[in-house]
Amino acid sequence: MSINRLNQADRMRGALWGMFIGDALAMPVHWYYNIATLWQDFGNIHDYQAPKAHHPNSIMALANTGKAGRGTQEGEIVGNVILKGKKHHWGQPNRHYHQAMQAGDNTLNLLCARVLLHSLNTVGHYDSADFLSEYIRFMTEPDRHNDTYAESYHRDFFANYAQGIPPENCAGAEGHDTASIGGLVSIPLVILASIRDGNLSIINVATLTQQRLTHRSALLERHTLELNKLMFHIFNDINPDIEQLACAAANQLGFPADKVIESVRRNQSSDHEVIGGLLSPACYIDQSFPSTLYLAARYHNNFEAGLIANTNVGGDNCHRGAVLGAILGASLGVAAIPKRWINGLSAHVELNDEIEKFIAHFA
Repeated sequence: MSINRLNQADRMRGALWGMFIGDALAMPVHWYYNIATLWQDFGNIHDYQAPKAHHPNSIMALANTGKAGRGTQEGEIVGNVILKGKKHHWGQPNRHYHQAMQAGDNTLNLLCARVLLHSLNTVGHYDSADFLSEYIRFMTEPDRHNDTYAESYHRDFFANYAQGIPPENCAGAEGHDTASIGGLVSIPLVILASIRDGNLSIINVATLTQQRLTHRSALLERHTLELNKLMFHIFNDINPDIEQLACAAANQLGFPADKVIESVRRNQSSDHEVIGGLLSPACYIDQSFPSTLYLAARYHNNFEAGLIANTNVGGDNCHRGAVLGAILGASLGVAAIPKRWINGLSAHVELNDEIEKFIAHFA
């Protein structure tokens, strides 16, 4: 096996572990927007913790249980079609999104990424139909996971599915919160499964095919293509400069990350002044992906510091963390990831098996 091939496998391991670590680390403070309360409840998070039952910024009680977005909780998509037996968590004020989950657990979107990972390992290549059938099974069978929240795109998909719409046409239309970074968390898997072809066009076709199964959003697709290009360069450039690559992607999306980082370093500013100041910490893709790229550029040589920074600025830090973990993990390799974070994942034994199977197929 060539040195280059070994490096590719190491980058893949880093990206895959990074996805699940970034999500699990942020899980207890997912969608915290009051940073003072985050510190009051958890302090500066640098290791896995379990969530508290009370969430100061939760809007679960305002979420629509019959489709995407906010609205009435009279709908039965949550409870009868997905999240069976868990609807009672939704109607209570200040209810944490991830009730009763444990330190090191992954949230629903990363569990769906594992469904895709299993499909890739089983089939040996990307198969959208196989993923879709397994996704529906995973989401509709009771007791397949321990999360209590499903973001808008899941609710829209299964509202359509419950009406008898063919699964390949069940993705909901673009809404104000469906074009979110949650739509990017599975994309690195498709990129990695296609990377050995050495063709960015092939990667673009595969990732957009995957994304359109659950999201119909031109805005989200624009950001997906930038993620594809960034990851493609990490795996194909001789000496990829992640700071330069991440800044270039952010600049392409209209956020001057290079100038912001220069100012942050000069003024010794905090990440809260960027994410929470210049950029919203919320899920919306036009803010959340530039935030992720900013963190990737600022912490280009320090996986641990980058993931800690992402967690402690709050907002949609789980999904940002998954994408950031994939970027930094691919760039720095698995050796840059703290062992305590790999071993501390609740599913680390199963994940190790799944990741190694993936490497055997696709590296």
